[in-house]
Amino acid sequence: MDCEADIVIHDGQVVTPDGVVYGDLTIADGKIVSVGSSDVSAKAHISAKGKLVMPGGVDPHAHIEQMSGMGQWNADTFETATRSAAMGGTTTVISFAAQAAGQTILDTVADYAARAARGAMIDYAFHITLTDLSVRGFERDLAEMIRKGHRSLKVFTTYNIQLHDAELLQIFRQARQAGALVCVHAENDAIIAQAREALIATAQTAPRDHARSRPRMAEIEAVERICRFAEYLDQPVMLFHISTREGAQAVRAARDRGAPVWAETCPHYLFMTEDVLDRPGLEGAKWMCSPPQRRAADQDALWQALGDGTLSLVSSDHSPYRYDETGKLAAGADAGFHQIANGLPGLETRLPLMFDAMVSKGRGGPEGFAELTAHAPARLYGLAGKGGIAEGKDADIVIWDPDKTVTYGANDLHDNVGYNPWEGHSVTGWPEQVLLRGKTIVKDGRLCTTPGSGNWVDRPVLATQPTGKGGLTP
Repeated sequence: MDCEADIVIHDGQVVTPDGVVYGDLTIADGKIVSVGSSDVSAKAHISAKGKLVMPGGVDPHAHIEQMSGMGQWNADTFETATRSAAMGGTTTVISFAAQAAGQTILDTVADYAARAARGAMIDYAFHITLTDLSVRGFERDLAEMIRKGHRSLKVFTTYNIQLHDAELLQIFRQARQAGALVCVHAENDAIIAQAREALIATAQTAPRDHARSRPRMAEIEAVERICRFAEYLDQPVMLFHISTREGAQAVRAARDRGAPVWAETCPHYLFMTEDVLDRPGLEGAKWMCSPPQRRAADQDALWQALGDGTLSLVSSDHSPYRYDETGKLAAGADAGFHQIANGLPGLETRLPLMFDAMVSKGRGGPEGFAELTAHAPARLYGLAGKGGIAEGKDADIVIWDPDKTVTYGANDLHDNVGYNPWEGHSVTGWPEQVLLRGKTIVKDGRLCTTPGSGNWVDRPVLATQPTGKGGLTP
C-alpha cells in the first residue's frame, strides 16, 4: 500500500471469514485495505493487544419506529434504536418498512426511508412488510422496489395482518420472478385463536398464560407449510424466530430435501424459558414475545441446530414496548395477555449475550460467533460490503475486550424502553470500541456519532438463490 492509511489497528486477534489472523488491520477511505502485517504510516493508531477484532454486528430483524399488528407504536425511533445497537456492537440493521392498510408500497418505503435518514446512527436496510395486496399498483410497485435494492419481503401467517395461503403463494411467485427473499413469521393463526379463546373463557389471562396461548404446534404446522411452499415454488425463504425443537427439525428436513429454506433464532429462545413470564401481577409482560419462550429441551435443540447449520443466524427481533401506559400497560393494570403488546428489546444485548456464550464459554468460538452474528446475515441478505473483515469490505469493526465482565442493571440500555429484560445477567466479553466505515462511533461506553449519520445499504442482487428444482417454471 503506497498511500497513507487513515487507521491501523495493531496487534489484535482479527477474526476473518477464513479464520483468526494475529496482527494488524489497515483502514483507508472507510474500507479495509489489508489484514495481517502493516508497515504504512497512518493518521491514527489503535492498540488491540489482548483484544479480539471482530466484524461489526449485522442484525437482520428489528422493529423500529413501527406500529404493531395490535395497532400500537413501539417505543424506539431510528435514533434511539440505532444508538442502542451501536452501543452493543451492531453496525448494520435491517428493520421493517411496514405497509399500513390501504398504503401503497412506494409510500411505505418512502415513509420509512425518510425516518431512517433523519435518525439512524448505523447503516440500515429494509424488509418490506406486505399486509394489503389490494392497493392500486401493488405488483408493479413491489417489483420496482425490489429492482431498487429492497431485496427482502416480510409476511405473517398470524395476527390481524396475516396473509392467507393464496396470497402467500402470490407473493412467493412475484418474489421468485423479481429476485427477492421472503421472510416469514410462521405461526398457525387458527390454532392460536382456539387456544387463546379457551384461556380467556376460563379467566386464565395472566402473562404466564401467554405461552399456552401460542402452542408449539402453531409454529410447527406453519413452519412445515411454508417449507413446502418454498419447495414447491423454488422460492428462497427465511423463517424468522424459530423457538421449538420441532420447528428446527422441520427446517432441517426441508433443507435435507434441497428446499431453498433458511432460518434464524434469537437470544431470548436460547437463554430464556417460559418460566420468565411467571411473575407477580403483570410483571411478566416485560418478557412477552411471539412466539413465546419455550423449554430447556428446546434451547438444547436450537443450539444443536445452530451448530449443524440448520439455523443460519441469530437476530434480536428487537420489538420494544415500555412497561407503562404507552406500551405494555396500554390496556390498563388489569389487562389480559391478549391485550398486551408482544416484544422485548434486544438490539444492544444480542452481541454481548452471544459473545459470552460462544467465545467466553466456548460454545462455538470467535469464528462461530462472527458467522452467526455478522458473516451469515450479511451474506444471506445480500449486504455485500458488510459483515466481514476482508480487503474491500466496509471498515465496520468492533474491538472486544474478552476479559471484561458486566452485569446488566434494571435500566442500563440506550434505547427508549425503560427496562432491561436481562437485568441481573452477567456477560464476559464487551464491545470496547466500535467503528462504522472507519469512523469511531462508540468508545469506552461513550457514543461518538450523531443522528442521520447512518447510510442505506443497497442490495442489487438476491444472495439466496433458487435451487432450480421447484414446481414453478422460471
